[in-house]
Amino acid sequence: MSNRETDFSRLELNLPYCLDNYRYFRSRLDRSTKMLVLVKANAYGHGAVEFALMMQNAGADYLAVALPVEGIELRQSGISLPILVLTAGTDFFDEIIDNRLEPGIPNMFTLKALVATLQSRGIEGFPIHIKLDTGMHRLGFMTSELPELLDYLEECREVKVKSIYSHLCVAEDPSMDEFTLGQARLFERNAALIEDTIGYHPIYHLLNSAGIERFPQFQHDMVRLGVGIYGISSLPGVRLKPVASLKVKILQIKELKPSDGAIGYGQYGHIAPEGTKIATIPVGYADGIDRHLGRGNASFSLNGHRVPTIGNICMDMCMIDVTGVDCKVGDTVTIFGEDPTVSELADILGTIPYEIMTSVPRRIERVIVRR
Repeated sequence: MSNRETDFSRLELNLPYCLDNYRYFRSRLDRSTKMLVLVKANAYGHGAVEFALMMQNAGADYLAVALPVEGIELRQSGISLPILVLTAGTDFFDEIIDNRLEPGIPNMFTLKALVATLQSRGIEGFPIHIKLDTGMHRLGFMTSELPELLDYLEECREVKVKSIYSHLCVAEDPSMDEFTLGQARLFERNAALIEDTIGYHPIYHLLNSAGIERFPQFQHDMVRLGVGIYGISSLPGVRLKPVASLKVKILQIKELKPSDGAIGYGQYGHIAPEGTKIATIPVGYADGIDRHLGRGNASFSLNGHRVPTIGNICMDMCMIDVTGVDCKVGDTVTIFGEDPTVSELADILGTIPYEIMTSVPRRIERVIVRR
């Protein structure tokens, strides 16, 4: 993590914006409801360690990652919050145990494999999280699979069910509300069966970011805050703060005339009859700038102006048309942030903001902005 504001290329993480978003979602919940924050996929591209520290200081109760290696990185960086590993697999149970991680359990195969490892190490009461499939059909116990699970848990001393959870798949879509309500009802029924069998009440958690905004009646004991903390809302008219801003500095500026030919790979950047001024900036498709944003399909911010891309996006660089804009080498160009937003770039590409955010590689430094 660098604190230099002069970094060549940087992904700025705005701490006040992050805390504003956290408080917005916190305000929609009962005071007793716990908050789990997802920091998988390098915190949706924002920087897992940096973001986990911010969330730990903000008062989050839990963190969640996708893979054991992500949780291990957080532990090695001093993160002390409980960490749920959503995709624990079956090959890293020793590492999960040694790093005080808590595995999500989606099926009997995984559960039995974990128990075998726990038995070999003489461990009892190890925390696990039971994943229920209520309609997304990705991971989790189907209703028909519960009898075997219940029989097994009744006799199993090696594990303690820390939570039961499921995942809403269309909570942001009002046209699918009946489906979402069906998921919620099925979750409550099946979670209650597990609770009755084990004889104690584990944490229930069902709601994702969209669920917190649209179905707070199902908040139960805990919610899972994912893309919302990073600045994406499911509600029309709610403008959350974009935590991340990708900013770069101009490398070179050129004044070109038609006789100079064209610009970039494939010569797709055409020079205007009256001439074109271009600037080269140090980000390309290896930095998450999709090639389909080239050839003028997207524009970035420079000194209060929108400047379109020109020519093809290169691996490590791209060119922007700065004709008529007062600028110099070293000036800052905003690829996404408040203007343009990550949602705008996602719309251009016909994708979702998650894909844009998670595409920013680790070679781009993450810088926490505290003002």
